[in-house]
Amino acid sequence: MADAGLPTGWEVRHSNSKNLPYFFNAASKESRWDPPEGTDVDKLKAYMAQHTRKPEGKIRAAHLLVKHKDSRRPSSWKEQDITRTKDEAIEILKGHEQRIRSGEVSLGDLAQSESDCSSARKNGDLGFFGRSEMQKEFEEVAFGLEPGQVSGVVDTASGVHLIQRLE
Repeated sequence: MADAGLPTGWEVRHSNSKNLPYFFNAASKESRWDPPEGTDVDKLKAYMAQHTRKPEGKIRAAHLLVKHKDSRRPSSWKEQDITRTKDEAIEILKGHEQRIRSGEVSLGDLAQSESDCSSARKNGDLGFFGRSEMQKEFEEVAFGLEPGQVSGVVDTASGVHLIQRLE
């Protein structure tokens, strides 16, 4: 097997449910989304570029979600009871959009602390998805973006989003 730059005992596996790679230690049975401590990041990047392929007909995107009181589930990992209005959520998201577009911060870095979605722990990365797997409004915008491009505000039943197409 090619050197993935991982510490002894660790290997890269693929999650079928998330369609993303993860890291597994066979000895301890520990699994994690983030590379383990002691990983050679440059070797890992080269390994991943060589050993991963984009599933046909699918794209990969990340997002930053701000929920509001009328969202389909107005709670998150950050806030148990979300009471902000939709207009307040949009204003918050527009502030995030300005910071991203100015180059001050990336969408992924901001999603870690500001997104109301559990994907925040993965920099907002939703993995690969195809048509009819996401809410219609989200899907239409995501598929219309070029890799690297960030959307404006996208309104769905979940809340308001900024979307970045990754692949």
